[in-house]
Amino acid sequence: MNLPNKLTLLRILLVPVFLVCMYVNFPFHYVGALIVFAIASITDALDGNIARKHNLVTTFGKFADPLADKILVLAAFASLADIEAQIVSYVGYHFLHVNGVIVTIIASREFMVSGLRLVTAEKGVVVSAGIWGKLKTAFTMVTEVLMLVWLCYFDATFLKTGSYVAFSTIIATVFLVLVWVSVLLTIISGAVYLKGYWKYIDMK
Repeated sequence: MNLPNKLTLLRILLVPVFLVCMYVNFPFHYVGALIVFAIASITDALDGNIARKHNLVTTFGKFADPLADKILVLAAFASLADIEAQIVSYVGYHFLHVNGVIVTIIASREFMVSGLRLVTAEKGVVVSAGIWGKLKTAFTMVTEVLMLVWLCYFDATFLKTGSYVAFSTIIATVFLVLVWVSVLLTIISGAVYLKGYWKYIDMK
């Protein structure tokens, strides 16, 4: 197995570690989640670049790389939605704006693209990540990193001292915009994939 594929597998293996850090309450667990997620995100940038630069692109990589991205992004958004619900119960105010609707939209796009890959695989065609898919993944991961950074700060201030977070309205507005831009990119990239590979779907 070449280096890019090992990095892809590492990203998948880091997902349960990330979830443990998100849900198990130990000292600085959100900081741990941030570090794990950041490392996983870096592997996403590295594996594709290394594969293309050194001509190490494989069918496995084309399949596993986007799959690893889907698992990581969905794990982060699903856990952040849980945390958002807890934050609202503490302060009565939405900060992250991640909820079941957002997770459902993103998951639906991912299931659709995965279905396309199954259909095209039967015809010997591999659906590799396009520019819109890469842009969607990169923007979403940056959004999630920023949310985790803020969550570390929130956990260290409000939940520990009871003090309210400064600039709360601005922070909430920024996250609202980031989340819905991520959703928009998710929808656009899904539509691009569907349009590009619709010819392989037999409706007769």
